[in-house]
Amino acid sequence: MKIRKAVVTCAGRAQRPLPLQGFVDRDGAGKSALQIIVEEVVAAGVEEACVVVAPGDGPAYAKAAGPHAGRLTFVEQASPDGYGQAIRLAAGFLKDEPFLHLVGDHLYLSRTAKRCAQQLVEVAAAERCAVSAVQATREHMLPFYGTIGGRRAGADDGARLYEVETVVEKPTPTEAEQRLIVPGLRAGHYLCFFGMHVLTPAVMDLLAELTGAPGGGPVPLSAALAKLPGRERYLAAELAGRRQDLGVKYGSLTAQLALALDGADREDVLAQLLELVADRAQRSAT
Repeated sequence: MKIRKAVVTCAGRAQRPLPLQGFVDRDGAGKSALQIIVEEVVAAGVEEACVVVAPGDGPAYAKAAGPHAGRLTFVEQASPDGYGQAIRLAAGFLKDEPFLHLVGDHLYLSRTAKRCAQQLVEVAAAERCAVSAVQATREHMLPFYGTIGGRRAGADDGARLYEVETVVEKPTPTEAEQRLIVPGLRAGHYLCFFGMHVLTPAVMDLLAELTGAPGGGPVPLSAALAKLPGRERYLAAELAGRRQDLGVKYGSLTAQLALALDGADREDVLAQLLELVADRAQRSAT
């Protein structure tokens, strides 16, 4: 399964400014979050990407993408009709191909030489099916993420794999305890979405069906993914890496620290942090 295309969603009302934020990347260069995300996509072997933006945001995003702007196609989401509809807007760009999908308000730090997106694409190619990246996440973070329930399915080049049986968008702790326990995880932890998926054309079909269903309203991606196991094989993979969610409290600060501590300036950053902690401790003592 060759993954040539990617879709990055950036049109959410709270999400829009986050990909434009500036960071110092691991190589010491200043970049926008969007440029770091696009570099993640390119490292996975993807040739071109569609970025779903709010009306009028295209020029700012093209500038923020830096040297990779020529790889991008911009599609506007004219009304706030949800995450699922944002992905559907890329249908003309995708032309029934499987694709890599990333959200625009997460950064990803790998623990290996392979970036997280490359790890995920390689798993999907080997397993020939849709694969969602997941991360073991504490119970108090459940209101922020879609969460899967399933069972272990072995490993693939270091990634722990799971057969997905159910998906719930932002479950309550009670719902998670009843439906989403995965054997082998630490108590109080659940497998929540990483913000990165390799998806098949079947997902686009399911989104179309759900959008046309009685009742209307925005359709989350999780609703389509919940139905996917009934249609085709669907896996989740714990990658060798962690997500940094820019949208949570102190998310951008934590992401910058993570980039710095994983980069060329690690020793200098650690020294500055120790100075801050020591100064704080001295002031508290007096």
